[in-house]
Amino acid sequence: MLNNKKRLSLLLVVLLLIMTLSTVGVQANEKAEIKNVILLIPDGMNITSTTLARWYNGGGPLAMDEMACGLIRTYSADAAIADSAPAGTAMATGFKSHTGFISVLPDVADMPGQKPIAAGDERKPVATVLEAAKLAGKATGIVATSNIQHATPADFTAHYPDRNKYEILGEQQVYAEIDVVLGGGKKYLVKEGRSDQEDMIAEIKRLGYDYVTTPTELADAKGNKLWGMFADDAMSYDFDRDPEKEPSLAEMTEKAIEVLSKKQKGFFLMVEGSKIDWANHANDPIGTISDVLAFDQAVKVALDFAKENKETIVIVAPDHGTGGLSIGNWDTNKNYDNLPLSTFIDPLKKAKLTGEGVESKLNADKSNVVEVMKEYYGIDDLTEEEITAIQAAAKTKLNYAVGKMISKRAFLGWTTEGHTGEEVALYVYSPNRERLTGVVENTDIAKYIESVLKLNLKESNEKLFIAAQAAFKAKGATVSLDESDKENPVLTVTKDKIELKFPAFKNIVIKNGQSIKMKGLTIFNGEVFYVPKEAVDMIQ
Repeated sequence: MLNNKKRLSLLLVVLLLIMTLSTVGVQANEKAEIKNVILLIPDGMNITSTTLARWYNGGGPLAMDEMACGLIRTYSADAAIADSAPAGTAMATGFKSHTGFISVLPDVADMPGQKPIAAGDERKPVATVLEAAKLAGKATGIVATSNIQHATPADFTAHYPDRNKYEILGEQQVYAEIDVVLGGGKKYLVKEGRSDQEDMIAEIKRLGYDYVTTPTELADAKGNKLWGMFADDAMSYDFDRDPEKEPSLAEMTEKAIEVLSKKQKGFFLMVEGSKIDWANHANDPIGTISDVLAFDQAVKVALDFAKENKETIVIVAPDHGTGGLSIGNWDTNKNYDNLPLSTFIDPLKKAKLTGEGVESKLNADKSNVVEVMKEYYGIDDLTEEEITAIQAAAKTKLNYAVGKMISKRAFLGWTTEGHTGEEVALYVYSPNRERLTGVVENTDIAKYIESVLKLNLKESNEKLFIAAQAAFKAKGATVSLDESDKENPVLTVTKDKIELKFPAFKNIVIKNGQSIKMKGLTIFNGEVFYVPKEAVDMIQ
């Protein structure tokens, strides 16, 4: 039997062990707290896009490979094959929508399992995870290689039932006061390029952003609010990119994280590899490879940060497939299992530029087609039909012609120049291993972000989007709509001695002549004005 002294010693050891395990448990819980989410969207990237890029790059793993954990169903509210606008809307808001709709509800939701849209809620704006994160005091950012007014970045930052209204979407992005905005699309912000003649660049500077236009300026920026415009419209494919003029997607991602991570309450960042989709539309495998690899470098930046930070979840979620790429085509029907890897990859390795990049090497009359295709694509056996196709290609559409030529030589197949309806791969890194897994809906991406960041999309909707005309009339106010300036509609509300004016697509209300900033935007969907609840509360 143990004597009293030994019993006491044993008791002390047990107590120390319990205290140590408790401390370890607390530290583990503290490390598991999630403050940040980085969502990276490779637009239009189906699984074959990554397979081809991996083989092109030597066959080793991509940065995103270790995160693979499931599949995403991509259909929209009323169609089996989704457009980017409703696909992005689903991931941003948790609601499926209709082709061309930017973070507003659809008119009809009739795909299997979808709940019908309540009467009166058609085209109603719905809160995004970025907006909910902002309401929760987090920093927010978007990065894209397209113009930032394009469907996917707009889905997280704006609301309108027409994805092509870049001026309207861009104006909302300016007044949403996102902390970091990096990408292309300057021409939709300059006064000369806007039908309303508003100078959005001047407004960006007035709002306190560091406004940058070169990689050097991007690297040197020190402020807490950063807006970078590196192209008039979309940025270049990475293989075509001039590093003196345009930063890479990885560089933009790294800078965005640097700025956003200053916020103690954490951040939400959306990064889009926009032109993977565009290359797949054109059936241009060089463009696909170019921007899948560039996107993967951005994933590595995010993943490296997350592993060191230990409070960050990284999600890679394509919005849909595009192009229907296959390794192997009708010419490999009978010998597909005997062809070495070089059969597919060697012709691709000869290309120095994407189909878009090659266009700049042709002279005005396209008389140097043979020489250009030999030098920049390694193709020295063009047929007369192919030469004619290149010469006949419309401006900015050469990639649609040459993509098919190199695909044929590399035995790559394509089924369409449009989107495709299959599931796409889901990738998640979580420091606490609480990952979204299995076959999930695209709406589950928003719900997962909402959960891990402890956001509340329902409350955000209630705070941000009240149908203004009905709400103010219910309070006995007089409501009128001024559309004399078609580009700048204004809702006017009067009651007793209070007059409120709501300029569409801005975050201000003019109360008795005084401009007051709101925590949300005024949205006009063409029929109904929606304003934040705080604005409705100004009328008693």
